[in-house]
Amino acid sequence: MEIFLVILGVLLMVLGILGSFLPVIPGPLTSWVGLLALHFTEGIQLSTTFLVVTLVVAVFIYVLDYIIPAIGTKRFGGSKEGMIGTTLGLVIGLITPIPFGIVIGPFIGALVGEMVHRNDINKAMKAAFGSFLGFIASTFLKFIVAIIYLGLFIAKLSEHNASWY
Repeated sequence: MEIFLVILGVLLMVLGILGSFLPVIPGPLTSWVGLLALHFTEGIQLSTTFLVVTLVVAVFIYVLDYIIPAIGTKRFGGSKEGMIGTTLGLVIGLITPIPFGIVIGPFIGALVGEMVHRNDINKAMKAAFGSFLGFIASTFLKFIVAIIYLGLFIAKLSEHNASWY
């Protein structure tokens, strides 16, 4: 059972890293479930504080993943309509079969929202670019957290691997 849980944990860690780039998989949350699988192995006890803190971080990053593109839109002069367009574009990009819909959606949503608000293509393009930068920042943040969780997983596993032999 221990080997199964470790293998499951490793698979979840890899899936969490992939989830940093794939919109259908919540990367850091998946990586956290890998840490939880490691917790249930015999000989490796992760503290409740450790599990709660890493879960809170994973949930926080998950929520930020939906907020950061809207913040990027606002920072680059976007309006409320642009932020709404970014969010709608993100949701539509997630459910459409368009490859890269998750990238194109927020950009087009912000562009359409800004065009509805002020009909100025230059300002709309600037806000849409802010949305794209927000998406890139969000992806990078998820990737970093997933890599940190992988490092924690390896560290905790290596602390106790001698007891398994």
